[in-house]
Amino acid sequence: MKANSFRSRTVRIHGHDVSYRMAGEGPAIVLIHGIAGSSTTWRGVMPSLAEHYTVVAPDLLGHGQSAKPRGDYSLGAYASGIRDLLTVLGKERVTLVGHSLGGGVAMQFAYQFPDWAERLVLVASGGLGKEVSPLLKAVTLPGAEYVLPLLLHPRIRELAEWPGVMARRVGWRPSDSLTEVWRSYTSLTDRHGQMAFVHTVRSVIDVAGQRVSAHDRLYLAAAVPTLIVWGDHDRIIPVAHAYRAAEAIPGARLEILEGAGHFLPWRDADRFLAILEDFLKSTTPAHVPEERWRKLLTSAPPDDEEE
Repeated sequence: MKANSFRSRTVRIHGHDVSYRMAGEGPAIVLIHGIAGSSTTWRGVMPSLAEHYTVVAPDLLGHGQSAKPRGDYSLGAYASGIRDLLTVLGKERVTLVGHSLGGGVAMQFAYQFPDWAERLVLVASGGLGKEVSPLLKAVTLPGAEYVLPLLLHPRIRELAEWPGVMARRVGWRPSDSLTEVWRSYTSLTDRHGQMAFVHTVRSVIDVAGQRVSAHDRLYLAAAVPTLIVWGDHDRIIPVAHAYRAAEAIPGARLEILEGAGHFLPWRDADRFLAILEDFLKSTTPAHVPEERWRKLLTSAPPDDEEE
């Protein structure tokens, strides 16, 4: 695979520039990044996947090199946006792989467009429980949209990072989660990106935690081969969510990576890739006829809501 195969491309949809990376041939796989991420989240796995699949990795609106309009940053809007991008690219049947927020988007996509979804891969996914990092809950506080630009001003960032630099000189190392969250936050270099980030977080999280849950619809995923991958040291979204989701999705495959944190697609790319490739090879793409989908929608298990 040539180095420029995954160069960033842009297409204009609904009047907004949508950036994406695409390479390879074969069945389509869509890689959906998390909050404050971009298509580069998947740089460690894209080349290998592209040897056997057509890999599409978009920058969600408000992220990366895509447009950052004042608009709808809900899971439903993101799912529709991916559907529109795939339509433009001529792809109609896909395996969905979502990390963090991207997992919530992947589940929403499979729910809204069940005839498009062949497989579902949830990587440290949002939308599976209430608990979430206090760093993300803080973004939902009143006035965060005004404080964030100040915190991320270059001079303030230098002051904030200086104690960490000094601490490293005496042997202290911050956790991977703290390092990656700070890296993600400081990538928000312009006002439009910062506002899109705040709007995205608030669409799924409030001060009490995650407020959008797929819990009452997880039984529908039984119709689609589903893989759940999590790190047992995840400090952003606890691994307990993985176990609960696996119990709620009949036939789901659960993989817990020992010693891994939240940022599996690049911090543990090799282990994650091996699991993903095995799942792709050992499962048959789903095709859910409309009649079966109608029956599924009325076959929900007894109500057992999370407290």
